[in-house]
Amino acid sequence: MKTMYYDHGTPAERWVRAQQFFAAKDYAGAARVLAALVEEVPEQTGPRLLLARAYYHSAQLRRAEAELRLIVEHDPVEHYARLMLGRTLQRQARHDEAEQHLRIASALAGDFPDTPAE
Repeated sequence: MKTMYYDHGTPAERWVRAQQFFAAKDYAGAARVLAALVEEVPEQTGPRLLLARAYYHSAQLRRAEAELRLIVEHDPVEHYARLMLGRTLQRQARHDEAEQHLRIASALAGDFPDTPAE
């Protein structure tokens, strides 16, 4: 069996390659590298979050949502995953669901509405 370019190298080399694809806005290429990497190291948030972002930017919203939900389930205070989940749900016109995650993301970031002093 031939080793494909996307699958070639150590996990660290593939992580760098995925980041390069992402930086070049080749989101489908990044997702291809990251999907295999996430299978290998499912406990690591970084590759899974970048995979979700690659899916989001390539309009694979259901896949992005699935990855983001796994992150939030594992780490409920992961601010950026909450924000991305909210935005992903918004793009799917699921605004009520999105609002909950966006509010939590704002609270985790310390973005509270100004309240008058008493």
